[in-house]
Amino acid sequence: MSAVKRTARRGRFIVLEGLDGAGTTTQVERLAAVLRAEGHAVLTTREPSDGPVGVMIRQALTGRLVLPRGAGPLAPETLALLFAADRTDHLKARVLPALEEGQVVLCDRYVLSSLAYQGASLPMAWVEEINRHAMPADLTLFVGVAPEVAARRRAARGGPEELFEADEAQRRIARQYEAALRRRGKGERVVRLDGSQSVEAVTAEALEEVRRLLGRKRAGRASR
Repeated sequence: MSAVKRTARRGRFIVLEGLDGAGTTTQVERLAAVLRAEGHAVLTTREPSDGPVGVMIRQALTGRLVLPRGAGPLAPETLALLFAADRTDHLKARVLPALEEGQVVLCDRYVLSSLAYQGASLPMAWVEEINRHAMPADLTLFVGVAPEVAARRRAARGGPEELFEADEAQRRIARQYEAALRRRGKGERVVRLDGSQSVEAVTAEALEEVRRLLGRKRAGRASR
């Protein structure tokens, strides 16, 4: 569990999680559009971040950053440490300043991703320990889809396959997500969404949870 407790802050920190192809990026964009239309100041961001360590991670995920002399991709431990380092930079540079200003921060992936992805090849307790200074989100929305559905969506969007996108890796990561959800859900506000629904239906469910967090009564239909 994070060593950093929820400190007094004006804004709210909301994270979306799920397999590659679950639709987290789409939902971040849709949620931001609705919340802004309702008058909220919103920051959208992602992990890996766009900071210096995040750029290194993206290079590693796409095979552009590897070990010397053709020794293969970065060691799993190295990648896990890079994700943890990027997270501390990301919090300091973008998330915390926005929260102090009273913004709603919507983040595409956070600690659960490390527990699922790096925890698939490393002890989850160790991955959690190196991330213990990452404050908990106010709300985590897990967009759940079957690995087969996520694979079809990745194929439809095209682009080169990244480090963790092989089908077997995604099935293993899906199992790790379940373990991570059980582990973190005991002390954090984590809500599962049915990602097999239409994009609009997922947004509507997500908005209901977000509005509850923001102290609003349930509104009508989501913007479509």
